Amino acid sequence: MTAKTNNRALVLTGLLIGLIFAELDETVVSTAMPTIIRELHGLSLYGWVAGVYMLAVTMFMPIIGKLADLYGRKKVYLSCMALFITGSIVCGLSSSMTMLLAGRGIQGIGAGGLMPLALVIIGDTYPLEQRAKIQSLFGPMMILPQLLGPTVGGSIVGHMNWHWVFLINIPVGLLAAAVLSMGMRESRGEEKRSIDWAGAVTLVLALLSLLLAPVLIDNQGLAWSSPLIIGLLVLSAALIALLVKIESKAKEPIIPLHLFRNRNVVVLSLLVLILMLGLMGGIATFPFFAQNVMGLTPTAAGYLMLAFMAGAIPSSIVNGFLITKVPYRNLFIVCFALPIAGFILLSQIGLGTTVLYIVITFFILGLGLGALFGGDNLIVQESVEKQHSGVALSTVQLFQSLGATIGLSVFGSLLARHIKTGVSDLADQLPAGTADNIATGGIPAGIAPDLLTKVQTVFAEAFQNIFVISLGFVIAAFFIVWFLKKEVLTPKEKTAEAVSLH
Repeated sequence: MTAKTNNRALVLTGLLIGLIFAELDETVVSTAMPTIIRELHGLSLYGWVAGVYMLAVTMFMPIIGKLADLYGRKKVYLSCMALFITGSIVCGLSSSMTMLLAGRGIQGIGAGGLMPLALVIIGDTYPLEQRAKIQSLFGPMMILPQLLGPTVGGSIVGHMNWHWVFLINIPVGLLAAAVLSMGMRESRGEEKRSIDWAGAVTLVLALLSLLLAPVLIDNQGLAWSSPLIIGLLVLSAALIALLVKIESKAKEPIIPLHLFRNRNVVVLSLLVLILMLGLMGGIATFPFFAQNVMGLTPTAAGYLMLAFMAGAIPSSIVNGFLITKVPYRNLFIVCFALPIAGFILLSQIGLGTTVLYIVITFFILGLGLGALFGGDNLIVQESVEKQHSGVALSTVQLFQSLGATIGLSVFGSLLARHIKTGVSDLADQLPAGTADNIATGGIPAGIAPDLLTKVQTVFAEAFQNIFVISLGFVIAAFFIVWFLKKEVLTPKEKTAEAVSLH
């Protein structure tokens, strides 16, 4: 694909519209869920609406990346957008929870291709210097939907009905697809290409059995030690071993094994996996602390995340400018020292914690993690051959997704267990039946002030434990960063020229 024939502004506009809407969809849907559950009588399947979507996104990400490398980015990206729109139609017309879940699955498969492929298309369209600046804004822009989501979801449900939460994706998806189609030119050879079906099926089954474990724990109340969960994890390990065997013999493997001989791909996959495992659980559950111990409203607790963005956006932009001038390993080392400080501060929270303390802590975390927004994707793209950039990016994003999913579940279970154990001593003083619900539903209103202090202390201690564990993960991430190559990010063409001159 040649950059000369592309209308870059149209390509970028089309990609941004599509991406922001795919991201917005998640938060809007979670806001509308209580209404949907009430109308479709689907309380028992509540957690599966997010679970099915996330399973589909994660399982199909590497497969879509590989298909894009084989058949052309534009064709596969537009197919993903078509799937996302189809899923939205199914969800919007749902009259039962089963239909809604099917629609969410279709949407998820489409969404699994949108983010990695958008980055690959930008990589093919813009030179490295410009791309570093564009991608440094991409990460922060993806947070925008999360802040707008609850407001948009609330007003759609309030002024229209919940069906429009999904149906609104149709015109926007079509617009994004049309803009991209007009702006992007891509030529592909017509030679017959083989697809590694055995690898694709094995990969989907391996990821399904691995990711079903946290989804079942969150939705069916199972423990990590239950036989079914252990069985799923063992099955997943066996299927991964089988996948490695299949991929080593396949002509066009779904995940080429040579990617794992690439130092940067391995280091960054490990980095995002460890970071997401440690970060997501602690940060995602934080609003629960803000509401129950600090006494903030759900909205105010959500807005604390703005402090994280206030650190991440400038850090991401500065890193985008520096990454083509300074060795990226040095940038990452400096940045990844900051989350360590952030989690040391978070592990000290208690009953007297102020909003200012949290704002400063989140700002420090944002400054440190800003290096990842766009930075990791750029390094991956420039570390592999162009024909493998789709599957390489998807593979690193797959590790990020796995870390986030498992981290959320494990930390959620740990937190609930800590709170339950702590509250069990106070059960006889609490209103009947509330002791079991406190871990998930929060502190009941109207309990005596001295008892309230005791319960809040249990919460504070539970969160301190969680953040100490997160601190361990963040320290591990800091050490992993040292294994990156110590080189300045330069376009592959320049590197090739330099080699040929010597």
